[in-house]
Amino acid sequence: MSRIGKTPVTVPSGVSIDIDGRSVKVKGPKGELSRDFHERVSISLDEGDAIVERVDDTRESRALHGLSRALLANMVEGVSEGYKKELEVVGVGYRATLKGRDLEMQLGFSHPVSYSAPDGITFDVPEATKIVITGIDKELVGQVAANIRKIRPPEPYKGKGVRYVGEHIRRKAGKAGR
Repeated sequence: MSRIGKTPVTVPSGVSIDIDGRSVKVKGPKGELSRDFHERVSISLDEGDAIVERVDDTRESRALHGLSRALLANMVEGVSEGYKKELEVVGVGYRATLKGRDLEMQLGFSHPVSYSAPDGITFDVPEATKIVITGIDKELVGQVAANIRKIRPPEPYKGKGVRYVGEHIRRKAGKAGR
């Protein structure tokens, strides 16, 4: 049996889960998330815990068991605490600013690059070289961070570009010279 799938999801106070067949809605102090789960897993509530069980023992059901439990746990954690990803902008003249809800970045191109915040995502720029992405949907926060990093990924020679905070960039030596 799946070790991740068989552990129940503890529901903190202030968070409510509504189960309607395959559709699950999670409401909390930070917002509301909903998701349709696969028919091979069933979700039930038991004394403040959400329990994910699989319908049968086929290979696909076993694969979906732990996944569904992890997705439900991420939904509960998102509406109660939220998620955040931090990016840093490295390079001479590279900087980020906030224009309303949009993020505008100078990344060495001949023009500034603008990135619009999707619904449920907020940007914060505490310094000109630091970007903080917050939201309640873990998947969306990670995807937005990856999309911003993809605009100018860190290059291996000088390390310039947009990187996650704490990310190690493997550096290359460059030309040997004369």
